[in-house]
Amino acid sequence: MSIISTDIQKAKALLSADKLVAIPTETVYGLAGNIYSEKAIKAIFETKQRPLFNPLIVHIASIKNIDTIVSYVPEKAKQLASVFWPGSLTLVLPKSDTIPDIITAGKPTVAVRVPNHPLTLKLLKQLEFPLAAPSANPFNRISPTTAAHVEGYFKDKIEMILDGGACKNGIESTIVGFEHDEPIIYRLGSIAIEDIKAVIGEISVKNKKEHNPEAPGMLDKHYAPITRTVLSTNISEDIKKYPNMRIGIIEFTSHSQSNVVKHQITLSNRGDLAEATSKLYGALHRLDNSDLDIIIVEIFPDTGLGKSINDRLSRAKTK
Repeated sequence: MSIISTDIQKAKALLSADKLVAIPTETVYGLAGNIYSEKAIKAIFETKQRPLFNPLIVHIASIKNIDTIVSYVPEKAKQLASVFWPGSLTLVLPKSDTIPDIITAGKPTVAVRVPNHPLTLKLLKQLEFPLAAPSANPFNRISPTTAAHVEGYFKDKIEMILDGGACKNGIESTIVGFEHDEPIIYRLGSIAIEDIKAVIGEISVKNKKEHNPEAPGMLDKHYAPITRTVLSTNISEDIKKYPNMRIGIIEFTSHSQSNVVKHQITLSNRGDLAEATSKLYGALHRLDNSDLDIIIVEIFPDTGLGKSINDRLSRAKTK
């Protein structure tokens, strides 16, 4: 029997009983639990096989709830929240004493956001606690953008997936932290750097850290298919390097023609980076389940959301 449901009251009851529920957001599906339940939070780490040094993101219903999560909000964080919440922005801020250390991997800061999905906002407003919700996939695997992706990963390990349809943005939130009140991007994501700069001015990027990361998504290997995956600036030429292989390709716009390719996915015929971003993980899921020897993915224009896509691809590629 499928664990996919749209029953928000069932989701509320399970979460209130310290169970895990996969929830939809505008970015990706999250594996959610009560932040104040040690049982639920441990279950998140165990179910995902996620290392305890990798902090979780806290999801709240409204910016009005932030004072229960953090102890201090820099002025530029307020500016960003006023523009991008609800939405695909996560802020890393000094934590309130009430936030359990397991959420923050023992750090004095906590990652927090207000997701922009009507079903999950409705759920959060009915709960008496915020939700920790890392992406609903095993550690390092491709993030899920549909309820079916989550079910493929966890159908025997969780009791419910709240079905909110396909995720609109399709990759994780942009994470911004602050060091000495100066903003730093810890993870490139669904909000382009250019859009962040338009609100607060210049911002530095520090988005890779293998040990003791300040935020999720900073590890070198992440978001990865099981199938061997390589990046390409010239797919037509690179196809020739893999004779007698079952090849799948993912392109930004359609321009490769080859009769040796088993599967070919174009992310945006009109060259729209937002459309391509929303379809990226779905394409990786599809090809990863297509009995291929290799997936060749086109490197994207390194501007706007293209930077975020290239960041994901660099972590997904086979070393």
